[in-house]
Amino acid sequence: MAADEHAAVVVVGSGFGGSVAAYRFAEAGRQVVVLERGRTYPPGSFPRTPAEMTRAVWDPSGGLHGMLDVWSFRGIDAIVASGLGGGSLIYANVLLRKDERWFVRDQPIPGGGYEDWPVTRADLDPHYDRVERTMMARPYPFAHPPYDSTPKTVAMASAAADLKLEWQLPPLAVSFAPSADELPAPGRVIREPSYGNLHGVPRVTCRLCGECNIGCNEGAKNSLDHTYLSAAQHKGADLRVRHEVRGVAPRHGGGYEVRYVIHEDPGLGEPRDTARLPERVISCDRLIMAAGTLGTTWLLLRNREQFGGLSRALGSRFSGNGDMLGFVSRARTPDGSHRPLRGSQGPVITSAIRVPDEVDAPSRRGTSGRGYYVQDAGYPAFADWLTESSQWPGYLRRAVMIAVARARARFSRTPGRTLGAELGAFLGGNELSDGSLPLLGMGRDIPDGVLRVERDRLTADWITGTSEGFFASVESTMRDVADALGGTFRPNPLRLVQELITVHPVGGAPMGRHVEEGVVDSRGEVFGFPGLYIADGAALPGAVGPNPALTIAALADRMCDFALSAAPRSRPAAPYPPKTPADEPTTSLSLSEEMPGS
Repeated sequence: MAADEHAAVVVVGSGFGGSVAAYRFAEAGRQVVVLERGRTYPPGSFPRTPAEMTRAVWDPSGGLHGMLDVWSFRGIDAIVASGLGGGSLIYANVLLRKDERWFVRDQPIPGGGYEDWPVTRADLDPHYDRVERTMMARPYPFAHPPYDSTPKTVAMASAAADLKLEWQLPPLAVSFAPSADELPAPGRVIREPSYGNLHGVPRVTCRLCGECNIGCNEGAKNSLDHTYLSAAQHKGADLRVRHEVRGVAPRHGGGYEVRYVIHEDPGLGEPRDTARLPERVISCDRLIMAAGTLGTTWLLLRNREQFGGLSRALGSRFSGNGDMLGFVSRARTPDGSHRPLRGSQGPVITSAIRVPDEVDAPSRRGTSGRGYYVQDAGYPAFADWLTESSQWPGYLRRAVMIAVARARARFSRTPGRTLGAELGAFLGGNELSDGSLPLLGMGRDIPDGVLRVERDRLTADWITGTSEGFFASVESTMRDVADALGGTFRPNPLRLVQELITVHPVGGAPMGRHVEEGVVDSRGEVFGFPGLYIADGAALPGAVGPNPALTIAALADRMCDFALSAAPRSRPAAPYPPKTPADEPTTSLSLSEEMPGS
């Protein structure tokens, strides 16, 4: 099929890797086209009502083009995003760097093979710096009122101190202050950067409403649409939404072709035969695959016949970045009184407890296992009402008591009085919702999963078995936190059937030192296919440990330095040999325009 148009660079997806690549290439003067399957979400457009939430899922064949896409596999389910800005629309804002010693080399994996990171913390630190500036990352302003009294943050700091564990306020991509030189304050109008905002809608600072994971309607979240993508569009990038990529292939004579369909704005749940949508083709000199861990791996596996010589490692090294959910409920102070945790106050995550890895202390190797983080995991305020309404026996008992009291007053002709006290009695103490807090664990689980395509569907061969020791350690720390807060620990019910939910799937097209070990090299370029890059979580050879967004973005930024320092090449007749450190340029491209916050 002849191409309908040509671009210098096509970026598939607009998440942390795709957005960085779109800006870097556009800033360098390249013609960039970004193809994003989802739609735009300006502030105020994220779903909140039950009717809106039922349509907030991604199922085009059912006429649903929402932002939540759930992939279900044996042993693990993954929740990812669809929309301009990718996972940044629903992530919890945390931008933690991968721990220096967690860039392991040749670490044995149970069942065979090794986990090897062909990059180091020193390689990524300059790119971590650049991404943090662009995303305007700042810790939760715990030293300032009203933030200093956030109950869940206070509780996590107290629990960590009692357990003698490291506690920190991680950098968050959230605007707490109107600008970098002003003090934090909720609900203030944010000053727009020089490149503007692609939505053209005013934004205000964080109102501490706990709604980060279902989309920030205030615009306080410095998601990719407000940062990298707005800057990319300002530099001339063509951002196309509702463009879903169906196929990719090398192009005769060099470059690549991308087949895609365009989704029309659907009716309310109106089914569509999306298989019959007309396909269009765009060719390009460079192709950046950034459709997310699952999307990128799916596209490459589905179109593998077009890529002769593609690494046999495709589909390997899949894991959930150690994601695990637990709950603290009915917390108490040492004297037995109610301890408020108030998970709905603040951004979703404000602080983190770090548990060290065996590689952190080589002299004690093998004694501590794989490291991980436990973070407070907030939620929207309406979840408090749902939690309390589930306690219907207590409400029913209190309602009967109020009815009896009112009947007695009426028949005894007692003078009227206000109902404030009775209403308060009906609502009860609400200690369940006020004293409960989800805990989110993540860390270095075993990256031994395999992604495959069966009957045109993506499947995952991954179970918790080899990582069970890791998950047991995470759960043990969560129990300790619950005990330190005088509460009861409740594991995710799915743990009973050895099932997990991840919001951080990684692997599938891992980097490696050579084509037998990985799909891409340390620069993010696919072995044997010059000009084809993977810039998302699929390229990770193992779990990051902390939240992976910053590492994915930093790797993409590093990839762009190398790609922009070299001219496009034609594909050799056979896969070229792996690059050596001597092949890599010793200088990197500098941005001609600093992003805000630098």
